[in-house]
Amino acid sequence: MMKYRLCGGNLIKENGIEKSDLLISDGKIEAVISPDTLTTDEYIKTDCNGYYISAGFIDIHQHGGGGNDYMDDDKDAYFNICSAHLAHGTTSVMPTFLSADKSSILSAIERYKDAKNDPGISTTLLGIHIEGPYISSKQAGAQKPEHIRIFDEDEYREIYSASEGHIKRWSVAPEIEGAEKFADFANENGITLSIAHSDADLYTVESSYKLGFRHITHLYSCMSTIIRRGGFRVPGVLEASYYIDDMNVEIIADGCHIPPSLLSYAVKFKDNDRIALITDSMRAAGQNVEKSYLGSMHDPLPVIIEDGVAKLEDRSAFAGSIATADRLIRNMIKIGVPLHSAVKMMTVNPIRMMELNVKKGKLLEGYDADICIFDDDINIKKVFCQGKLEIENE
Repeated sequence: MMKYRLCGGNLIKENGIEKSDLLISDGKIEAVISPDTLTTDEYIKTDCNGYYISAGFIDIHQHGGGGNDYMDDDKDAYFNICSAHLAHGTTSVMPTFLSADKSSILSAIERYKDAKNDPGISTTLLGIHIEGPYISSKQAGAQKPEHIRIFDEDEYREIYSASEGHIKRWSVAPEIEGAEKFADFANENGITLSIAHSDADLYTVESSYKLGFRHITHLYSCMSTIIRRGGFRVPGVLEASYYIDDMNVEIIADGCHIPPSLLSYAVKFKDNDRIALITDSMRAAGQNVEKSYLGSMHDPLPVIIEDGVAKLEDRSAFAGSIATADRLIRNMIKIGVPLHSAVKMMTVNPIRMMELNVKKGKLLEGYDADICIFDDDINIKKVFCQGKLEIENE
């Protein structure tokens, strides 16, 4: 494997930006060194022309891109999706499955396992994220009502067993019947519990937090907010996201799902170490199309693509984003978030929130050489996956 010295760039570290050079060897970051340090000729000297150098972007909630969905029965689906997002700086993903019947979920798991062993896919697959099917029909969003159900212990045990430990995150509604028993099961198996598509009140969220629910799926989307009961105001999941200091949240910062004012509100009132940026992208991400569909090819939900987002055909609601990681970071910078903080939300924070035992997301010695190089406008110039140059846009 080639050895590289990335020089003349600005390294984005966890707490700031510094002018240093990066040595890459055997797929790992060998060292961060001063620009004045001499090295041998065995390193391929790569001039970064004053661009920024960051860890590769990490997307922990992604459904598809490049014309495919992770639930498609298509041997090229993972390659097409990962390639589409790799071009925009994403080097690690957590493929996400929508609510579906059990057989469809089991089939999707088998395709994940095949892709995990496919040497042709450069992107790191961090584990499976299942979004549903144990969610609230009142907060279904674009998920099909016929696939929503209460917790079924036999079913989720069978699904997890089939995954052979690859399920790392499960997004569900904690108010649904059987949630407490499911939480015990998830905790026993190291599955990160996330609240999603939920109509719970704050008090239910507080109870679920004690059960291990420490993450909120796509803040503001498909969740309860303040209602009145007998004249009294009752907070919902949205308010709980802020009220519980240690609750992690993820944000679709595509500029559509959350307007700039609410993006600013989130970073103002939520500890930025508790925020992860996600694309929540569907199959049209990375494509120039006007029509597409949500979910798998054999169970499609038609959508339209306009105004930079996917919408239901009647335009009553969004049906997933078409964003890529660079767009998310660009939007965070527009509202005044420092570049190193925005990048942290898509590198350091996702790994910590998902409690993944991998050396990714930081430019530190011994970490995987997943590297993204980009300019002031977050235009991607080069992308390395585990030390191999995969994208070059010079």
